Amino acid sequence: MRNQVPSNRLFLATVLMTLLAAPTFAQSAVDVPVRNVADVKFAELPGMPTCATAFVQTGDPSKGASILLAKMAAGCVVPWHWHTPNENLMMVSGPGLVEMTGGKAFTLKPGGFAQMPSKHVHQFRCPKGCMLYVNSDAAFDMHYVDAEGSDLSPAEALKKVHEAAAAAPR
Repeated sequence: MRNQVPSNRLFLATVLMTLLAAPTFAQSAVDVPVRNVADVKFAELPGMPTCATAFVQTGDPSKGASILLAKMAAGCVVPWHWHTPNENLMMVSGPGLVEMTGGKAFTLKPGGFAQMPSKHVHQFRCPKGCMLYVNSDAAFDMHYVDAEGSDLSPAEALKKVHEAAAAAPR
């Protein structure tokens, strides 16, 4: 009997827990993105290699912050490039090799994370095929570059790695 909580304290604790949990319950009723990978339709992204497809999880990559779920075939390479926004990568499956100028190549494994600051030149490849989340904090863009840092068109850059650029939707 000594460890028993008085009934008015128990009642008050129950009311407080209910009130604190209410915003969580209300939030779940809102139309938020909740989906499984099996339910999404991947598509090519203009200017990206055709061996890479993506699905927009949230946001609009042409207008602002977004999260993409990307899928890359075995051997797929996104050659040296940079983005205006900061880019965060998080591996879902398969290994992914990220290389940044001034740094060593690093193999990301499932659950691995990489951050590329705005305008930082990098490249990415999936030796065995992979899936990853790509999070951008502003409108997503691609600026391919050569070894000297000069701009290349998507066709020029991707030809060097034996890939083709995906076309813009019609």
